Amino acid sequence: MKTGATLVAAGIFLSRIAGLIRDRIFSYYFGLSPAADAFKAAMRIPNFLQNLFGEGVLSASFIPVYAGLLGKEDKEEAGRLAGAVLSILAVLSSVLVLAGVLATPLLIDLIVPGFTGETRELAISLVRILFPGTGLLVLSAWCLGILNSHRRFLLSYSAPVLWNAAMIGGLLVFHDHATAIAWASVAGSLLQFLVQLPAVVRLVPQLRLTLDTRRGHVQTVIHNFSPVFISRGVVQISAYVDNLLASYLPSGAVAALSNAQTIYLLPVSLFGMAVSASELPEMSRDTAALGGRLREGLRRIAFFVIPSAVAFIALGDQIAGAIYRTGKFTAADTTYVWAILAGSGIGLLASTQGRLYASAFYALKDTRTPLRFAIIRVALTTVLGYLAALPLPALLGIAPKWGVAGLTASAGLAGWLEFFLLRRALAEKVQVERSDHLPLWACAVAAATVAWAIKLTFPIEQPILSAASTLGPFGLVYLGLGRIFRLR
Repeated sequence: MKTGATLVAAGIFLSRIAGLIRDRIFSYYFGLSPAADAFKAAMRIPNFLQNLFGEGVLSASFIPVYAGLLGKEDKEEAGRLAGAVLSILAVLSSVLVLAGVLATPLLIDLIVPGFTGETRELAISLVRILFPGTGLLVLSAWCLGILNSHRRFLLSYSAPVLWNAAMIGGLLVFHDHATAIAWASVAGSLLQFLVQLPAVVRLVPQLRLTLDTRRGHVQTVIHNFSPVFISRGVVQISAYVDNLLASYLPSGAVAALSNAQTIYLLPVSLFGMAVSASELPEMSRDTAALGGRLREGLRRIAFFVIPSAVAFIALGDQIAGAIYRTGKFTAADTTYVWAILAGSGIGLLASTQGRLYASAFYALKDTRTPLRFAIIRVALTTVLGYLAALPLPALLGIAPKWGVAGLTASAGLAGWLEFFLLRRALAEKVQVERSDHLPLWACAVAAATVAWAIKLTFPIEQPILSAASTLGPFGLVYLGLGRIFRLR
């Protein structure tokens, strides 16, 4: 459903732009300081809970069942299912939030064991503040599942703007007071949940809160939930392995990795998540049309993601400079983030199209196949990440800090393996078309060549103006060539 994908992309675009503004202001006050390392690490730890119980898991386990009931016009049973899932999530997230607050020092030592002294103590304080907000974001993800199933995409994906706005307000008022900004994050989490709740109540008047897990459809959600929960847990382990390895690298590595990942997630969300999120309810309603929807979705993702990957590799300094280079964030810091971002570009297409393949399995109510391949990817990422981050820089005779770029590059290689495994397995269930992306790559590389020529011929010191002078022509040349060669 193209309109659905557009609305998802519009909502994500608004929230991501707000996030980039937040990160720019954060960089102004914190740079790549030890306090920035502590805050970025602290944000990741409670987000583990959000990712386990949040959007990705609910999309895979809840939406296919709930959307199926809506397709059958069984609104009464849909309301009972929604209420049961909300009740279960509220209990589970409350217990885990409490456990997380109590076990924070242990979590810090497990996730970022390289942190010591004041950096470690600050990270502990911040995690304890942020955990309750994460519980609210889990409930916000439940709202998103309801709204998506009713084809109300814009509100659910633009709601994070309020979370970002709260943090921006905290930064503008408290500047580099990390604890106060953490409290602002919690307030933003509450706003993100509350802004969606009235729409959900209107859409599901039959909503009934219950902890009855014996009903058939609740059992189906729980049955589907477990493999996806484990799969998300495995993927999160990969993210925390990256953080763990980065904590052993020189100061600033954790913050730089987080900055690069914020940029990396923009095309992942705008194109990979937008298409996957809008297609999942539709594929769940009509699995007979799954092959056609899959082909169209993959084509749309590739058209936008391939130039994004090329831009990360060739023009990452322009992107990072425009967003982060201000205040304490220096030109050297910009180059550092560029290297990490270039590594991310290697697996960008695989990770975004892989999301749509996984959604196709979820629409078929097969949550175990993506789990198997996720485990393989994470195992490979861990081994390659360790080798690339720690021993490899010494072997190459370069500074240890550049090992963090090896983390993202190795994750990209593992992402391609998962992509090919997903595609091969899905081809056994539905017809999967192998697209020829060579013309798209050629157009993107040609556009990057033009951008580099402009960059070298007309050097501009001001980061935002420099980015506009190169990234603007890059996009125009790519779209122009795509039109000339009639690329869909």
